[in-house]
Formats: sequence, C-alpha cells, structure tokens
Amino acid sequence: MKKIRKGDTVVLIAGRDKGRRGAVIEVLDDDRIRVEGVNIAKKHQRPNPQVGQAGGIIEREAPLHISNVQLYNPSTQKGDRVRIKELDGGRKVRVFKSNDEMVDTK
Repeated sequence: MKKIRKGDTVVLIAGRDKGRRGAVIEVLDDDRIRVEGVNIAKKHQRPNPQVGQAGGIIEREAPLHISNVQLYNPSTQKGDRVRIKELDGGRKVRVFKSNDEMVDTK
C-alpha cells in the first residue's frame, strides 16, 4: 500500500515551491509524483500536424520525488507523516502519525 496516492492533497517540504499545496495528479513508478500547480517547468514543444498538436512553449508540472512532500492533514492545517495501520478485520488503512486519525474515510 502506497502512503501517497492520486488525488491526495500534499504540502511541499523542500525545493523552490516549499510550503505550497496541491493535489497529486499522477504517481509514477520511480517514487516520483506530479502535483497540480507545483514545480512548473517550461517545455519547448515541436508542432505535430499528424496529431493536431501546436508548437510553442508550454508549461506543465514536472515530477517531484515523493520524499519532498507530506500529506496535508486538515485537522492540524499542516503537512503530516503517514503510517499504515491494520484494523481488526485485516483491512489496512493510512493513519496520520500526529493525531492517529484515518486518512481514508471509505
């Protein structure tokens, strides 16, 4: 079970966008994630008429290493560490370390 998933709200704890918050767009295989509106990079894109793609300079989110973000805890209004806890029925859930609240409410 991964500690950070697609759709989670995270806070950056390192880098040029430190302190900014955003939703996870994509979790990549090599322990990297892309966060909405954070770590914006400019990409020079060539036009591709076969696909109908225009050329120019586009801005998009560059991947971040998963160690540079923390899951956002709404009760403390800060980033928080997460651990995996197994319930009595054998089901595993993500839990915030600071206040032992469950992240997954489903």
